[in-house]
Amino acid sequence: MTTFTYSHSDEDLLNQPIGYWSSAAGAAVVNHIRTALAELGLTQPQWWVLNQLLDTPPEGRDRDEVVTVLRGYLETGESALRHNIGALHDRGLITEDAAGRIALTGAGRDLRDRVAERQRNILAEIREGVTDEEYVRTLKVLQRMIHNVSGTAWHH
Repeated sequence: MTTFTYSHSDEDLLNQPIGYWSSAAGAAVVNHIRTALAELGLTQPQWWVLNQLLDTPPEGRDRDEVVTVLRGYLETGESALRHNIGALHDRGLITEDAAGRIALTGAGRDLRDRVAERQRNILAEIREGVTDEEYVRTLKVLQRMIHNVSGTAWHH
């Protein structure tokens, strides 16, 4: 990794636009995650679906319920999620019964576990040099700013 230096002095950072920096951070992190997922043959929505099915009963989880939970993630939408669920089914990574309950197959669970390990490494890369306190504070500050402009955001 290259040496990190801040773009501006603390005084100058006070005049930097939060919209730019929060957007740039989000884009960089999401691109990094999506690249790593693509290397393992998954889209980000497919990863989300696999995670939603991890601790479900043997009969699975209702497809519509999974879509409802995930449809707001990064403005993905229902249509894209349904397409990604279908793609996971076509690849033999999930099953779907006549009632619309979806569940991981053995291959799906194996891939999910491999990707989870990769995701832990990615998070460590993203958080390198950032303390737990700084991370929590950053999220609280961003949530407060969202609230201040009457925005909404939620992640389970």
